[in-house]
Amino acid sequence: MTSAAHHPRHSARADALMDETDVRPYAEDADGAQLDRAERAALRRVPGLSTETVDVTEVEYRQVRLERVILVGIWTSGTVDEAERSLAELAALAETAGAMVLDGVIQRRDRPDPATYLGSGKAKQLRSIVQEAGADTVVCDGELSPAQLVRLEQVVDAKVVDRTALILDVFAQHATSREGRAQVALAQMQYMLPRLRGWGQSLSRQMGGGGGGGMATRGPGETKIETDRRRIHEKIARLRREIADMRTGRKLQRQERRRSSTPSVAIAGYTNAGKSSLLNRLTGAGVLVQNELFATLDPTVRRTTTPAGRPYTITDTVGFVRHLPHHLVEAFRSTLEEVAEADLLLHVVDGAHPAPLGQIASVRAVTHEVGAADVPELVVVNKADAATSEALAALAEAEPRHVVVSARTGQGLNRLQELVAAALPNPGVQVDVLIPYTSGNLVARIHTDGEVLAEEHTADGTVIQARVPADLAADLDAYATR
Repeated sequence: MTSAAHHPRHSARADALMDETDVRPYAEDADGAQLDRAERAALRRVPGLSTETVDVTEVEYRQVRLERVILVGIWTSGTVDEAERSLAELAALAETAGAMVLDGVIQRRDRPDPATYLGSGKAKQLRSIVQEAGADTVVCDGELSPAQLVRLEQVVDAKVVDRTALILDVFAQHATSREGRAQVALAQMQYMLPRLRGWGQSLSRQMGGGGGGGMATRGPGETKIETDRRRIHEKIARLRREIADMRTGRKLQRQERRRSSTPSVAIAGYTNAGKSSLLNRLTGAGVLVQNELFATLDPTVRRTTTPAGRPYTITDTVGFVRHLPHHLVEAFRSTLEEVAEADLLLHVVDGAHPAPLGQIASVRAVTHEVGAADVPELVVVNKADAATSEALAALAEAEPRHVVVSARTGQGLNRLQELVAAALPNPGVQVDVLIPYTSGNLVARIHTDGEVLAEEHTADGTVIQARVPADLAADLDAYATR
């Protein structure tokens, strides 16, 4: 089978899409203006996005279990490379959701069309592409209004999904904990609520009243859409109560760590930057590692120590992505508070990505939104073994406070551990004590809650010089040597 993205008819189709039936002519008649008009208005096919295999047996199998999608993007600003990278990320999201990407096109517009996202003429051309490729779904690289979704589906005659719905679907597939599932369900309900209008004629049917509809239909008159909205509001209220209860439990856990004066480190970064791999390297946590977007949604908290033996906790958080839906940020706020409450933020960056600075900006936009703007940050440039020297130099210039590592090979991890140890807040009181061997529990508390500067075992007991929290210093006062 020939790939849909490379079918001979598609090159002709791409040429045909360069016509200007959908664009009003400019007043000027200069050749340059005409070429610019064609460049701006055409649907531009993005190469290299198809994930359809050429093996016939495999294709037939995948067609049974996967949706076949065409990706569509609007290029409103920036360069064509940035627009194509955005669509490539959308392709990765679609693959993660279980879809087969057949093709992808972008259109240059000043702004999305308020009616059909692309404009009526280009939407009709998209319909031809969908039909020729045998696709059943169009995925748009942006959040569409309810009216845009309905109108574009009518023109294209295929299911239309926007970027927000796709991300929500990926999150729903990857959430495993009770809290994670509740957070994703809340975000889905909030997204769905304004989009109920117009989804099928059955939504306007009248229910209730005194007719002979049978059980479960008698009662106050209410349209089906009103019933659905009421049920969604009830589910949203219930999910918010559940998340609030779980948020309280997480807050109590953080308070307990604070009470023991154990410093906390949070790992944040763009999805698939290698956060879980780094956590495994630092702690041996055994967290799931996959070359897949949003492989980790549920935060993992592990306890580890600095090279000097000082304990601290380290938390792996959900990955971020460009234009992360606001509903998701709100739903995951209790989880993201782990970042806001941390003593140090390890911002993991994929050094091998073609546009790492854009990813850094996307992550910081979310961390600032959850109140983590004032948390000390160390940029960890990961995947150094796959990055070019030019890319690493550009990152070093843009982010002076950084360290280059490779979670795969172990490069730079010793330096990272040293920087983490130096950045952690120190306990406030220095003590010099002689603790008898009969009070070994105090020695254990010093190692757990404090920072040991010197330790010696003598005939009379353990001589320790350390920095400890104020409450522990008070308990050690009776054993002070000076």
